[in-house]
Amino acid sequence: MTLLQIAAEGEEMNPLVPPLPELVIGLIAFFIVFGLLAKVLLPRINKVLDERHASIEGGMEKAEAAQIEAEETLQQYKEQLAEAQREANRLREKAREEGELLKAEMRAEGQRQRDEIIAAGHAQLAADQKAAALSLRQDVGKLATDLAGKLVGESLEDHARQSRVIDRFLDELETQATAGAGAETGAAR
Repeated sequence: MTLLQIAAEGEEMNPLVPPLPELVIGLIAFFIVFGLLAKVLLPRINKVLDERHASIEGGMEKAEAAQIEAEETLQQYKEQLAEAQREANRLREKAREEGELLKAEMRAEGQRQRDEIIAAGHAQLAADQKAAALSLRQDVGKLATDLAGKLVGESLEDHARQSRVIDRFLDELETQATAGAGAETGAAR
């Protein structure tokens, strides 16, 4: 059944089926509005959509370019960081070497100063030993002269004579001490 037959048969009013003239007028109005929309509004909508598509594509291209640039910048930063780390390691190694050199120099300077102090101590000790030997020699000479004067019974107050007697006495003592040390060394062999 067609619409006309339904309309003819159903003159009785069916609420679901509109009257035929209204249906025809509605269809004509629909096609007019549809035609106007297709001719006027559809090109504008397509234009806006194309612009949006272009801006989205441009934005994506810009985003990709920015991402590539960011990756290049990141790579440059990584290279700079690696270079800075190499430089820091080089400087650290240089500082360590300089520290080692400085420690060696300070040790050598300390050793030199210690040797100087020891040499000065030995020189002072030798000078003190000489002074003590001379003082001892004079004291022993004086005692020996007094003792010899008491033993001999005459005065040995003459200074020149006293010096000769003291020197001779001490020389004899040194000769005896040297001979005794030589004899002990020979006996030990």
